[in-house]
Amino acid sequence: MSIARIRSFAFSGIEAMPVEVQVQIAPGLPAFLIVGLPDKAVAEARERVRASLTAMGLALPPKRVLINLAPADLLKEGSHFDLPIALAVLAAMDVLPREEIAEFAALGELSLDASLNAVAGVLPAAIAAENAGLGLICPAAQGGEAAWSGGGSVLAPTDLLALINHFRGLQVLAPAEPGGVAEPGMTPDLADVRGMETAKRALEVAAAGGHNLLLIGPPGAGKSMLAARLPGLLPDLTPREALEVSMVHSVAGMLDGGRLLKRPPYREPHHSASQAALTGGGNRARPGEVSLAHRGVLFLDELPEFPRAALEALRQPMESGRTTVARAMAHVTYPARFQLIAAMNPCRCGHLGDAARECGRAPRCGEDYQNRISGPLLDRIDLVLQVQPVAPAELSHAPTGEPTRVIAERVARAREAQRGRGGEGGALTNAEADAGALALDAEAKSLAAQAAERLHLSPRGYARTLRVARSIADLAGETVIRRRDVAEALAYRHRPAVTVRPAAS
Repeated sequence: MSIARIRSFAFSGIEAMPVEVQVQIAPGLPAFLIVGLPDKAVAEARERVRASLTAMGLALPPKRVLINLAPADLLKEGSHFDLPIALAVLAAMDVLPREEIAEFAALGELSLDASLNAVAGVLPAAIAAENAGLGLICPAAQGGEAAWSGGGSVLAPTDLLALINHFRGLQVLAPAEPGGVAEPGMTPDLADVRGMETAKRALEVAAAGGHNLLLIGPPGAGKSMLAARLPGLLPDLTPREALEVSMVHSVAGMLDGGRLLKRPPYREPHHSASQAALTGGGNRARPGEVSLAHRGVLFLDELPEFPRAALEALRQPMESGRTTVARAMAHVTYPARFQLIAAMNPCRCGHLGDAARECGRAPRCGEDYQNRISGPLLDRIDLVLQVQPVAPAELSHAPTGEPTRVIAERVARAREAQRGRGGEGGALTNAEADAGALALDAEAKSLAAQAAERLHLSPRGYARTLRVARSIADLAGETVIRRRDVAEALAYRHRPAVTVRPAAS
């Protein structure tokens, strides 16, 4: 009887859970069995392993080959178990040295010709292997991604034969090098936007503090145009943020070329997206759009057209910065600290308030349309802005506005002040800050208290107003929130945009 072991990983959110792949080759009727709660993709590994060995001129011994994935009560999902199963089988067959194989963790999918295909989750697996004092074996296409773990030995062969030759001393695989940083994409410039000074100011405040923003206006008013220019105002991710974001994208299999992300992600799902697509789910509890937008922007155009259940599911991650996918077998948690930017028409036809173009059901159609957005969800939106189209005559005469580069510099200085207040491990933006710890002068406190009572602000709405005021103060370089900062923040709070007209006498 021969036994060999190697380490691999299962994934719970972005956490890599250690799994020991144990192989026993014992006398008995020829069989190839996989136990340890494997899913369909893992169970099919036996055929891919058998075909890969055949492609290299090897064959399984005519004995009972048993693969156990321990711990046995943890669900094993995904094709990345192909490589560790094959390596452990080869070690049990004495093709590979068992002692050396036991010093590595492995993950990768096998092709029928024994080449290795890319899999999801290499970055968190590499970090977990490094913490456990192990090297990592992964496909060649993801060696740069795994090398970001730092320090550990990362082997990234193109196929199984190259790995066998390396361990048998017939060739040497060079350790993988970090894959570099993803280049930022081009974003449109705010200097191209003529007029709309109030909207551009609100966009700057939202970018400075990471605040949620809702733009309401008729078709063609420029809502999507403004939202597309927000990413250019945001500063680069810090190293800690870049690692968090890249781990989420690695688990989702979306880390292109193993390059870390340095720019905040920007996600804009269609309004037909389901609740699982937005918050995560599916058969394998994959991350949703709120997690793929972690430390970045989630833009929801035509907000009321999204399914009601999907919108209500946003409330918990908007408040806590994480989302949990509940399953009978497990609860999977993903980070989801995103900035929500939403846009909507004032009514279904989009022309509410324009007597020449609004439909015959106005203003009731506007009430019905805007009531698709619940009060609790609106209470979590820090800035609500009515966007009006700019007249063609004004477009031709309006001066060129400030370029994105200039505004981004102010936003970056404001973000630096926020990180300084938060300290190591504290809030990175004002949107996450403790409102009770914000410094206000006497006049600002008085105005905030009066407004909270008169406008019937909820405790959450009051706290979010103070956070917006803090961002306005940061843009001005002030250390204390002043009355004018609170007044501007209050101007952005949501107010019902539709009022029922009195019946004609």
